[in-house]
Amino acid sequence: MRKTLAISGIAVASALALSACNSSDSSSGMQMGSSSVPAPASSQQAAGHNNDDVAFAQQMIPHHKQALDMAKMVSSRSTNPKVVDLANRIEKAQDPEIQQMQGWLSTWGVSSASAMPSMSDHNMPGMGSPSMPMPGGSMPGMMSDADMAKLDQMKGAEFDQMWLDMMIKHHQGAVDMAKTELAKGSDADAKALAQKIIDAQQAEITEMQGLLPKG
Repeated sequence: MRKTLAISGIAVASALALSACNSSDSSSGMQMGSSSVPAPASSQQAAGHNNDDVAFAQQMIPHHKQALDMAKMVSSRSTNPKVVDLANRIEKAQDPEIQQMQGWLSTWGVSSASAMPSMSDHNMPGMGSPSMPMPGGSMPGMMSDADMAKLDQMKGAEFDQMWLDMMIKHHQGAVDMAKTELAKGSDADAKALAQKIIDAQQAEITEMQGLLPKG
């Protein structure tokens, strides 16, 4: 009887030990398996862009479009050939940039800024984000409808002065937005365009300041 009990005890102990071993191996295997599989990157990281890149494109498109509207006014209103030449250069530079940014938004699978509500809409989706501060609900340098209507009524030297004053402010807003993209964006192409905008529009700001009447 004692011998039978002893054998039973050994069998139970062996079974417990084998069970513990199997459990340990399984746990170890699970740990090894989990550690060998890298955590998936977010879809935005994998795509090479982030929310700041999207905001930059969505906001810069309507910003550029207003600059084009202003540039197109010049040929029929200005008396200064230098202003006319500058307006033509702005139009030729910014229209391709609009096309480029619209292409990014399509590739990224987000809505185009052209389909977004009016810039006067203070509840515009994606606007007023911490990365792109827009006091008063509008983008830096954007002209109001009243400003554009007033400019539309001007002719000659008065038009030239108002246009230059407005375009300087408009360009400075674009430069500020581009600097935010450089600081917070992650897409290489978007950051390259931001630097291009800074270089080109800062130079044009200096040029326009030189065209303003002295005194």
